[in-house]
Amino acid sequence: MTLEILFDYLVWGMTAMAVVVFVSLFFVNAGYGQFRTKQWGWSINNKIAWTLMETPVFLVMLYIWSQSPLKWQLPQLILFGLFQLHYFQRSFVFPWLMTGKSRMPIAIMLMGITFNLINGFMQGGGLYWLPNPDFQEGASYLLRWNAILGIIIFLVGLCINWHSDYVIRHLRKPGDTNHYLPQRGMYKYVTSANYLGELMEWVGFALAAATPVAWVFPIWTAANLVPRAHAIHKRYRQEFGDEAVGNRKRVIPFVY
Repeated sequence: MTLEILFDYLVWGMTAMAVVVFVSLFFVNAGYGQFRTKQWGWSINNKIAWTLMETPVFLVMLYIWSQSPLKWQLPQLILFGLFQLHYFQRSFVFPWLMTGKSRMPIAIMLMGITFNLINGFMQGGGLYWLPNPDFQEGASYLLRWNAILGIIIFLVGLCINWHSDYVIRHLRKPGDTNHYLPQRGMYKYVTSANYLGELMEWVGFALAAATPVAWVFPIWTAANLVPRAHAIHKRYRQEFGDEAVGNRKRVIPFVY
């Protein structure tokens, strides 16, 4: 089996699985964060779990980059840098800024590790093993409309994601266990602003990369986060009331 055929199978197989996950998560809430229940089994400290879950994709991408003769080709280098910037923060910064004593089920962590290993292989391969032929243009490729727009969308999404996480972390004062409805930043428009930011990141990445493999990532991100945003929106309405939530959408401002 050639690498091209393998990646074709991966693209279609992962896309089909994303559809199944998308539908399933409207009926079963993934049991981490505010939806964790004992039914999900053994759990470990949230900070450790997030680090263990996110680090593999950072390391896989780093290894593929380090072994590639194309490592200094500018389009790949920029996209590699954006990808690693997200996952460095997600692996080594975000978990250790968390407050509270939340736990994550080991089952959820293992599923996350599995996806991240596959996705790291796919995205690294899409940049360095089967790259977009137009990357050979070098710096000129980065002046294409899709590269410019994609990078801008990624960076805006990154800022929204980081700021939204900051807002969530600072909802409570030390020792406070009450629940609050986030109000600042993009939370004025959606109840899952952090998910909005992450969706924007990977749509921007895929737009800039312009490969089928890259587009699998935002498809999977949407399949995972859109149903969860729906569940969070529903819980906020139940907990705080329709008037408090107001006209906020779930994850896409003014749309959904």
